[in-house]
Amino acid sequence: MSATVLAAHGPARLDEDAWDDLLNYIEERRVIPIVGPELLKVETDTGPRLLYDWLAEKLAARLNIDTSQLPQPLTLNDVVCWHVASHGRREEAYTRLRTILRESAFVPPAAIRHLAEITDFDLFVTTTFDGFLEQAINDARFSGAQSTEVLSYAPNRVADIPAERDQLQRPVVYHLLGRVSASPTYVISDEDTLEFVCALQSEHLTPEKLFHELETNHLLLIGSNFSNWLVRLFLRMTKRRRLSDPRDVGEVLADDHSGSDERLMAFLQQVSLRTRVYAGAEDFVEELHRRWMARNGTSNVVPLNAPARFLPPEREMPDNAVFVSYAREDLPAVQKIKAALDAAGVKVWFDMERLESGDDYDRKIQKNISRCAYFIPIVSANTERRLEAYFRREWSYAIDRTRNMADGAVFILPVVIDGTNEGAAQVPDKFKAAHFTKLIGGEGAGAFAERLKLLMGGRG
Repeated sequence: MSATVLAAHGPARLDEDAWDDLLNYIEERRVIPIVGPELLKVETDTGPRLLYDWLAEKLAARLNIDTSQLPQPLTLNDVVCWHVASHGRREEAYTRLRTILRESAFVPPAAIRHLAEITDFDLFVTTTFDGFLEQAINDARFSGAQSTEVLSYAPNRVADIPAERDQLQRPVVYHLLGRVSASPTYVISDEDTLEFVCALQSEHLTPEKLFHELETNHLLLIGSNFSNWLVRLFLRMTKRRRLSDPRDVGEVLADDHSGSDERLMAFLQQVSLRTRVYAGAEDFVEELHRRWMARNGTSNVVPLNAPARFLPPEREMPDNAVFVSYAREDLPAVQKIKAALDAAGVKVWFDMERLESGDDYDRKIQKNISRCAYFIPIVSANTERRLEAYFRREWSYAIDRTRNMADGAVFILPVVIDGTNEGAAQVPDKFKAAHFTKLIGGEGAGAFAERLKLLMGGRG
């Protein structure tokens, strides 16, 4: 962002030029939001509360802790430290907390829903352990389908984003400080924070692709509860250089406390001129959402009950699904075909990342082909050109399965997506014996979807 956007000169509202710069960078997908617990305001029996404050009270009750002896307002760290000091098992806090969250009936807070509706955000980082962000994205963009990629870091299990940001096929939520679990693999205490931050700086424990994106993109740190020195350390860790060194990207630090920290503000003014501090996490998100919507409208946000659009396939193939085999260059056409099949209520699965390596991967693909309802090979100039590729192994697995089928059984449904001549195509003879459907560029798949729907009904 330009220096005028991010000059560190005390908490303030951004001027019109600064907002315009920020929105331009967002639309170019050069901004990554980092979500913190100050955005997690939920409706409780006693009124709106921050989730972590509410959880601290509930956890203390589950662990039979007398909160009158603890400082107020109560924090999760206070509860965990008291529990351990009273000779309680540290691991109990994590499993109890998971139970409390599972039993709660909270919906994603408004600020989280607003961030999810900004569809130019495709990579989210969260320092919270709840599932609100991924739920909000699935609701806003996929009519509730579980289509967001969710990853979680832990010092003993390093997970990285699946690809560079411009190659991501679905929104990604990365839990930088762990995700709620029955195991102690997420942050609920100051000691946990220390362990995670130390691990994230280790050469062998850093999610390298994620940190490359954090280093080279503008960041919005929204609702962080980081202390003075942790803010400094986090900024330095993500930028991987002295904060006073010249750099092309900057940060907005939007929360409810940093602006009143005189020492932090003095540090940023002297050292990190690319950081802008904004007073109020929820206010910042509300203003950002309003301005983005004014530019983009609601065309990119999928309301509930909206007509079906392309939804990324589930990570695991569902039962009674259609398997689509394709060359990676044909993914755009495959997405259009899948959207039509989704609209017809036909379950579809294909490997979106096209990993094409490893024994585990091969066994997974072979298993999915052995139990799919129908097999759809996509034939194109790209498959003609690639005489040796993994999709040809998928074709072979499908042919193997037909050897156990009766003559005339319908299983393979080839689709041509361009001008390729199916009669002369480099495909198995078994394909040529079937009826080819021509869907140029994947367009006009509605009739094909209805035919497949009838076939699926006939199977039932």
